[in-house]
Parts: sequence; C-alpha cells; structure tokens
Amino acid sequence: MMAPPWLEVLDDTVRACATHRRPDLVERLTARRSRLLDPKVRVVVIGESGQGKSQLVNALLNAPVCAVGDDRTTVVPTVIEHAETPTATVVTGGRLAIEGPARTPVAVESVTAEANREALSVTGAPVVRTEIGLPRALLAGGLAIVDTPARAALDTVQEMSADAVLMATDATADLSAAELRLLEQVARLCPTIIVVLTKIDLVPGWRGVAERIRARLDEGGLLATVLPVSATLRLAAARTGDKALNEESGFGELIRFLHKDLLGQADLLARRSVAALTALTVESLLGPLQEEFAETQQSGSGETVARWHNEGRRLERLQRDAVRWQTLLSDEVADLLSDVEFDLRDRTRRILVEVDEYFDAADPARAWEKFEPWLRENLTVVAETNSEWLLDRFEWVARKMARLVAPHRPDAVPESLPRDVPADSVGDLRMPRVEKFGVGQKLFIGMRGSYSGLLMFGLATTIAGLPLINPISLGAGAAFGAKSVLEERGNRLKRRQAAAKSAAHRYVDDFFLTYGKHSKDTARQIHRALRDRLTGVADELRAEITENAKSLKHVIDTDTAQRTARAHEIRRGIEELALLRQRAQSIGGFRQAPALRGLTA
Repeated sequence: MMAPPWLEVLDDTVRACATHRRPDLVERLTARRSRLLDPKVRVVVIGESGQGKSQLVNALLNAPVCAVGDDRTTVVPTVIEHAETPTATVVTGGRLAIEGPARTPVAVESVTAEANREALSVTGAPVVRTEIGLPRALLAGGLAIVDTPARAALDTVQEMSADAVLMATDATADLSAAELRLLEQVARLCPTIIVVLTKIDLVPGWRGVAERIRARLDEGGLLATVLPVSATLRLAAARTGDKALNEESGFGELIRFLHKDLLGQADLLARRSVAALTALTVESLLGPLQEEFAETQQSGSGETVARWHNEGRRLERLQRDAVRWQTLLSDEVADLLSDVEFDLRDRTRRILVEVDEYFDAADPARAWEKFEPWLRENLTVVAETNSEWLLDRFEWVARKMARLVAPHRPDAVPESLPRDVPADSVGDLRMPRVEKFGVGQKLFIGMRGSYSGLLMFGLATTIAGLPLINPISLGAGAAFGAKSVLEERGNRLKRRQAAAKSAAHRYVDDFFLTYGKHSKDTARQIHRALRDRLTGVADELRAEITENAKSLKHVIDTDTAQRTARAHEIRRGIEELALLRQRAQSIGGFRQAPALRGLTA
C-alpha cells in the first residue's frame, strides 16, 4: 500500500533533522509520526482562567468530568476518550527515573478534583495527567478531547500532538492581546483552530462580539472558525431533553463540526499538521545554517589573515631597511674612525708638548733614563685608552644597528669584539747620540778664547809702554777663555735637548703611524664582521618571515577551501530545506479542502 504524501514529507523531515545533527527534533518528529498514524483525532482545549474552558468540556460530553468553579482550575492535562464503561486514572511519573509511569484508578466524578488537590500522588511522584474513558457517541469515532492547564496550554498542544485546537473565550469581551499571542503561537504548531465563544447566554450582543473576533482573526492572518456556544443552555437542554434549546446553545453546530469537519477529514488534518510541523522544523534548521553560511562568506580567520598581512609588512620593511642600515652603519664607522684618529692625534700632541717643555729645562744626558720609560708608559696608556674607546663605540654602534635590523634578536650583536693592543705599537726608544765635553776639549776651547783676549788687551797695553804679555793681558785672556768654555757648554746642552726632542717626536710619529694603522685595520675588521653578522641575521629573519607567511597562506588557503566547500554544502542543505518546505506547503491544503471551508470563515 502506498504511503500518504504527508508521511513521505514527514519522513524526509526526520532525515533532514538527522542529517543536520538534531537528535532532539528527530525524537520529537518520530513521536509525532506515531501519533499521526494513530486513527484517533486529538482535540486540545485551551483558554485562560475564567473563560469557561472546563465547563465547555463538561457540556460537550454531558458529564461533570472537569472541575469547575471560581476556586477550582485544571492543574494537569485531562485526556478524555471513548470507553464502554466510565473509567478514570491518575498517571504519575514514577518514583525513580528508571521507573515507568504509574497509573492509579480513581472515581470518574472526582478524578480532576483529586488530581488538582494532590500536588503529589500517594507514591510520592508528580502527577503527569489524568485519563478518563466515557461511553459517548461523540468519542466513539476516535475523537479524544484534552483539557489543559491555563498556564501550560502551549506545552500541552505540543506534547499531546494536537490534531486540532479548541480555544475557549467568553463573549463578555473581545480577544485580549495575550489570547491573540497564544493563538499565533498555537497556529505554528497546529493550524486547525476553533475559537469557541462561551457564555453567550450572558451577553445579548454576542453576535457583534463574534463578528469583531472574526474580523480581528482575519486581520491577523489566523485561519480559525468562530463558534458561539452556551454551556449553561447545553446542560439545561441535556437535563430536559429539549432539542431546540440544545440547538440554541450552539453545541449542535459544534458537535457537527467535530464529527464532520474533523473526524471526517483525518487525512487532511494530518497533512495540515505535517505542513505546520515541517515548516516549524525547517525554520529551526535554517537559522543555524544561515548563520554558518554567513560565517563562511567572511575572508577566513581574522586573526590568521591579520598575522599574514603583518608578516608581509615585516618582509617589506626588512627589505626596505636593508640599504638604509648598511648606509647608516658605514656612516657610523666613518664618524667613529674620524673621532678615534682625532683623539689619538690630540693625546699624542699633548705628550709632545710635555716632552718639549721637559727638555727645555732638562739635560737629556742625565734625564734620559727617567724620560724613556715615562714616554713609553704614556704612549701605552694612549694606545689602551684609544683602543678601549674604539671598541666601546663599536659596541654602541652594534647595539644601535641590531635594534634597527632585529629588535627582538639579542644574538644579533657579536658576543665579543677584539680588545688586544699590538705589541709593536710602542717600540724601543733609543737615546740620541750625545758628544762628550772632556778636559781636553775644554782646554782647547779655553785656550782659543783666551788667545783673543790676551792679544786684544796686550796690544792695548803696549800703547802705555807695557809689554804684550803683562798681568792685564793675562787676566783678560783667562776671563775670555772661561767665557768660551761656558758658552760652548750651553750650546752643547741645547743641541742635546734638540736632538732629544727630535728623537721623541720621531718616536711618537712612529707610534702614531703604527698604532693608527692597527686601529684602522681593527675598525675595518669589526665593521666587516658586524656587517656580515647583521646581514646574516637579516637573511635569517627574511627566511623566517617568508616561511611563516607561506605557512599562514597555506592555512588561509586551506581554511578558504574548507569554507567554500562548507558553503556549497550549506547552500545545498538550504535548498533542500526550502524544497521540503514547499512540499509541506503543497500538501497543507489550507484553503483547497471544501469540507474545511468553515475553518477560514
């Protein structure tokens, strides 16, 4: 036997829920499928407190099965079905979760009062519902009526898998905003709705109220039938057997509607229920899919893309700064060499000034032994100080360049720089040749100087009649001889001092040339080593950044591919759900069925 179309749609909906990993919906739809295959038609009666809902059920069944009154209300659902003899049962949830529901038989006339009075059953478990069986012709065709608590109407409609919903509202006022909201929510679960206008016996203008209600329902797009009734007239007609009064109560039309338009159209009710249930399920599935589809349209992980762009900017900046830092390093080294050379020249010049001042007064022949170690020591200090300053400046330059090239790489700067001073930068200093001024030289110089004095004064005294050699000429010769010896001694001292200064100057110049050459060679070696080290670090950073960029690009490409594949999958899922919703709408038949035309009146 071929399955009805609504069953195929429902099965496809269940498979769609399983495909989209919604076991909760699968369980709910499976339970609903079982209920739809049951030939019974469940009519759930809802309504706010005080609207005559329970009295409506009693009048419809002509039996006081539901508790009524100002101080009584329905606490748990009451399911009323056909039975050969009146029966009533209180169903509880069981003491433990592993236990099934417990069923306790009670008297029919007190079943709802008993359930309402006891918050817990005698077994200590909460009351779930009450079940009543009545031998009524209205129920014999498979109709089941469910009375609901006012505060749990929507939950009961869903839990009981209602085929139709009957809402009770009294004729003393139009539909309230809360009732309209409830109807809108119920219509999403069960599209077959009957609004029963109760207590028309108390309102002479109930026809106007009914018309206003119909107009308001049409305005809100709710497909519902409005049937005015009076439970008081119905119960009075039942007691007296007055058929005219029964028709006047409106229950005759209500019963005909239940028999003909509901029990006679079970397949249409199932199709409409499946259409509503499928539409609601598709809506539940589409929301997360559309949100996920919107996420797939984004350009991948924002953090990964930002990191990839950041690596690209780092690589561009590293390539752009390569020429800059090399030029800056060359400029720094050139300035350093200029400063070091000036410092060396200035220090040696000060030493030469001290040498000149020293030998202006000292005799090299006597002071040379003290002078030579002093000069060597000072030049050694100059070499060490200048070398230390050169290396300190280079370390400062190296740190500066490292911060520019690789600010996060502490190993960019060489661990140590050469700090040795060449041993030959301060060579041996030889004493200049000093001629001796002996006794013979002094006698010769003295005789040469005395001759001129003896001759000059001897000739002068011959005028006075004295001989050429006389005491005056002899004294003058001795004085001139002593003066010549003293002058020669002073001249020889100055020549020794000049020779010592010249030797010291040559020695300092040799030191300047030798150490200056070593200093420049050291600077060039350090410059090359530092440049090579920074270039190597820059190459390592470039390779690292390139590798990171490739890895991030691979992650982005993979993520993009996955997002694209997932987007196609989601799009197919959305299209399948949209097609499923169209199929559900096509089987709904809300306006096509002539037998249910009254539902849209």
